[in-house]
Amino acid sequence: MPIYAVRTTAGQERNVANLVAMRAKANNIPIKAVLAPETLKGYIFIEADGPHLVDEAIMGVKHVRSRVPGVLSLADIERYIVVKSIIEELQVDDVVEIVSGPFKGMRAKITRIDRTKEEVTVELLEASFTLPITVPADYLKLVERGERSEA
Repeated sequence: MPIYAVRTTAGQERNVANLVAMRAKANNIPIKAVLAPETLKGYIFIEADGPHLVDEAIMGVKHVRSRVPGVLSLADIERYIVVKSIIEELQVDDVVEIVSGPFKGMRAKITRIDRTKEEVTVELLEASFTLPITVPADYLKLVERGERSEA
């Protein structure tokens, strides 16, 4: 089944995807799926039998720029579908920002990673004394890589 890319206004991908899906359902346009990946700004993907069906579904929808010429395969968009856990990217000595919980907005340095529990022990950089705290990995955003010793 061919997949088509549609350019949208950045930040409006989810709205456009919802509008296109509603329009396809209301007008009985045979669209199989609409995907608005969070990691890719300015594009949505539509699975349909032909480009004319995609054009019909997006015609007149607000925030739609154009349909990108050509067809994509599932392999092309697979990286946007498979969600990779943040813990796979983190390493000891990395500097992270805590994006959720009671320490939200603070920067910290990773001291230990428990990949089985998906928990990370960090030391707050902005604290007056070092206090190790353990937070879930999805509370963290990588800010900068720590120094690596080449052995």
